[in-house]
Amino acid sequence: MDKNQFFLVVDEKNRGKRLDIFLKEKFSNLSRNFIQKLILKGNVTVNEIKEKSSHILKEGDKVKVIIPTEQKISILPERLPVDVVWEDEFILVVNKPPMMVVHPNFSEQRGTLVNFLLFHSPNLSQIGGPLRPGIVHRLDKDTSGLMLVAKDDTVHLALSMQFKKREVKKRYLALVRGIPRSREGVIDVRIGRNPVKGIKMMENGKQARDAVTKYRILKSWDRWSLLELFPLTGRTHQIRVHLRTLNCFLLGDRLYGGKMGKDFPLPVKRAMLHAKFLGFFHPKRKEWMEFEVNLPRDMQEIIDYLERTYESKG
Repeated sequence: MDKNQFFLVVDEKNRGKRLDIFLKEKFSNLSRNFIQKLILKGNVTVNEIKEKSSHILKEGDKVKVIIPTEQKISILPERLPVDVVWEDEFILVVNKPPMMVVHPNFSEQRGTLVNFLLFHSPNLSQIGGPLRPGIVHRLDKDTSGLMLVAKDDTVHLALSMQFKKREVKKRYLALVRGIPRSREGVIDVRIGRNPVKGIKMMENGKQARDAVTKYRILKSWDRWSLLELFPLTGRTHQIRVHLRTLNCFLLGDRLYGGKMGKDFPLPVKRAMLHAKFLGFFHPKRKEWMEFEVNLPRDMQEIIDYLERTYESKG
């Protein structure tokens, strides 16, 4: 089997980083999960010694990475159940189903949103590289709802700038375990990497950046609630980390929820988060556009159950 070998030396800037985080930053096209599998299989050494993902690097460490070439990604167009909410020659607005990965990686190369986009549209922007054609922003695998897709590079850049300037309006619905003390409020807590658990983020973590989310309670039952969330920034796992500051946890969130959602009386197969509303300025039409989609079936069924079983607190 042919292999690609890479040799890296840890500089002063990267000392103190976890091994998996260091590699993720060096190989941005690889998923964290794939990198951790490489480490676990012994395809990564530090100073010729096999280390764990959590190994802390020192300046001058020599890191060797072996990536089997059989892991090359081949992206094929696929007909998939994705609703196209709106489309013109420059932009697609799609309703991503829950449990669909946005773009291929080494562990998931079929069934992603990009596979669908390649089937649906012959023209997609190339700003994001060959693995992310058309992708202006992303949603986590579990999260359902609205996403913007660009067919043109100049439009892609203009939309990206709107996200950067916080001009895009986003509204999410979340089913959570817990009820915030205030019916509405603003969470203004910086988010950075968890230095111990590399795939997780945390409030005021390593290399923390500003993060702001508005919220309000729509309904609550017993110890669960339906929240409306307005993220003003777009940090990794922002909503889930900010919910923790309210002592709330997404139902079905196995990464951040821990045991907090296990007392829910029904099985929950994914984190209950839905991107319901999206508003942006169309760079070519020169007009503001807004889109809204209904909740997916699994979230609606849980709300229906809560309404039938518990007295609503409003």
